[in-house]
Amino acid sequence: MNEFSEYIGRSMIMEDVVTASSVHKLTVTLNRRDPIPKIGDLVPPGWHYVLFPRFPLTEDLGRDGMVPEIDNGPDDPLPLRMFAGSHTRFHQPIKIGDVVTQERKLVSMVPKEGKSGKLVFVTYAHTITGPNGLCTEDDWDLVFKEEDKNGARTPPQPKTGPESIEWDRAININETMLFRYSACTFNSHRIHYDYPYTTDVEGFPGLVVHGPLTATWLLELARDHMLDKTMTSFQMRAMAPLYANQDIRLVGNPTEQGAACDLWALTPEGNVAMEASATFAAR
Repeated sequence: MNEFSEYIGRSMIMEDVVTASSVHKLTVTLNRRDPIPKIGDLVPPGWHYVLFPRFPLTEDLGRDGMVPEIDNGPDDPLPLRMFAGSHTRFHQPIKIGDVVTQERKLVSMVPKEGKSGKLVFVTYAHTITGPNGLCTEDDWDLVFKEEDKNGARTPPQPKTGPESIEWDRAININETMLFRYSACTFNSHRIHYDYPYTTDVEGFPGLVVHGPLTATWLLELARDHMLDKTMTSFQMRAMAPLYANQDIRLVGNPTEQGAACDLWALTPEGNVAMEASATFAAR
């Protein structure tokens, strides 16, 4: 019997107001020169990441700067956590000024034994509704793992990026962008800003780029190349970490006569750090 089965199905309801300020903060963090946002403007697809921050007391944060992920449940099953992937469906746009509600439900917790030790795979379903009903469904996959006995993380098996691409954008995410994105999302995970902790405790070679930040950059790549389309879904899978001050490439290919696209974030070595896809409907 799964030791976590009693917690499956537990949920938490949160309410938020979409402000022009929260959207503007993410706009400048991503170096976009868009007009200053105002009440009534549509929030770009995927930017719901800045909504529904959790507000624990600082004294309640764990060693890694985070609170337990399992709402109303046990302590986190293992000490280290990673954002592994998501599947998002966009039903209608969220607007600045909307009062929105999110239900966050624990869908599954599956313990496994991997090459690096014990793992627990966790899936959350997030449902966001606004004044006119369902806006966004977003399922998140997290992985919890035990600390590596050698004090350093074993790098994942590399996967080479695509040979042929149509869209290609180079970016470099420095410490300041990581800090600003953490501020936009109220994310206090120390791997994004505390270099000694990141390298000495969690065994990474440098400050880690947030998984949702990489996903947002891929969303922006698709959005900027599909201006006449409305995004209806986006799904991504994290394959390998990206680090601050790396020369990262965001690449993509449109498919199915412009109704979809495939996307990748590549490491400086040309390996896949994140793979994603999006679907679109004509406006």
